[in-house]
Amino acid sequence: MATGETTGETTGEALPPAAAAPYLFHRHALAVRVTHWINALAIVFLIGTGFNIFNAHAGLYWGEYGADNDDSKRWLEIGSADTPQGVAYGFLRIGSLTVRTTGVLGISTGANGQLQAIAYPAWSTIPSGRDLATARNFHFFFAWVLIINGLVYLGYSLATGHLRKDLLPRLKELRPANIVHDIVQHAKLKFPKGEEAKHYHILQKLAYGGVVLVVIPLVILTGLGMSPGTNAAWPWLLDVFGGRQSSRSLHWIASNLIILFIIVHLAMVVLAGPFNEMRSMITGKLRVDPKVTK
Repeated sequence: MATGETTGETTGEALPPAAAAPYLFHRHALAVRVTHWINALAIVFLIGTGFNIFNAHAGLYWGEYGADNDDSKRWLEIGSADTPQGVAYGFLRIGSLTVRTTGVLGISTGANGQLQAIAYPAWSTIPSGRDLATARNFHFFFAWVLIINGLVYLGYSLATGHLRKDLLPRLKELRPANIVHDIVQHAKLKFPKGEEAKHYHILQKLAYGGVVLVVIPLVILTGLGMSPGTNAAWPWLLDVFGGRQSSRSLHWIASNLIILFIIVHLAMVVLAGPFNEMRSMITGKLRVDPKVTK
């Protein structure tokens, strides 16, 4: 899964924790490492193909129905328009708020070097051109990869106690003072050292637990809520989210929360020491440098 995860085991060559020299700590179990990388691959393809699918209709609605001219229910739109002088620009519109996003959203440079009107730029989509059929096929395939891989990870986490020990915060960790302290430490770029580095801190637990137990299940269920086949088999699922268009909106919101999580997660990996963090997720071993007390 993510940085800070521990299995509570040490390697045979590790020095005692009390020693002054650095030592290797077995941080990630094999099952965690394998499911992490499969999950990462699936999410990359799901985001890229999801952007391509969204480009086919770059608007979001609440309720049962939505269409190009149904402005009353459309709460978000990524599109393009012309200024009074005839200059094209891209925009992101949320409710009554409109932000110009030329060059990124709405209008961007295509593979031929020319500006094109498209919600998400071609470099961010899979495939890179407009291809709804291919994008949908890949999206559905990797959605099932995510679901199956997630069930394997969840089963392992329940069987070994990893979920209870490492992901779910304890009541004392949820104290406001503890959360504020962790936020301040991260704002100062001060990360856990020594023995503290072997375990999740509260922000990690809230972020990783929230993604694993709330956001990803929401993405999966809202994705199923948009499927006509699922609607026929489980009509109650569509009612839970208030209609297919509401499911699509919630699906987009949850997907963007995952993107935000990935950005912050990668930033923390870089700031905490990318070589050590990547090694722990590839080999399972994390170098622990004893905390120096002054």
